[in-house]
Amino acid sequence: MGATLVLCKPDAVERGLVGEILTRFERKGLRIAAARLLHVDADLAARHYAEHTHKPFYPELRDFIGRSPALALVLEGPDDTYAIVRALMGPTNPAAAPPGTIRGDFGLEVTENLVHGSDGEASAAREIALFFPDLEL
Repeated sequence: MGATLVLCKPDAVERGLVGEILTRFERKGLRIAAARLLHVDADLAARHYAEHTHKPFYPELRDFIGRSPALALVLEGPDDTYAIVRALMGPTNPAAAPPGTIRGDFGLEVTENLVHGSDGEASAAREIALFFPDLEL
């Protein structure tokens, strides 16, 4: 069994799209193992986006992820759950995301693209530990 982290980012929460997003994951057959609504503070943002902290867009990214609540989720499914989630999300740029994907159907701009999903098994393990430190999978 595989597990991955998904964040319904502040724009998804603000726009009332969390239910629709969760429905898409559940209809695919993925199971919600954990969920937590939280404000991502600057420290958690820095740890989560560690590879981006020295990039010019990082301050905007940090400010966006912490501007209002986000819903952190752990989804479980087959070994490649992270790949299934990323296919359902669609490409980062909503303009390039095909219809039928979350970003293709609801995304408006690259900087506010509704969801984050771990990009591999190692990043999923690291990110799950950041957002759910007491979770045992």
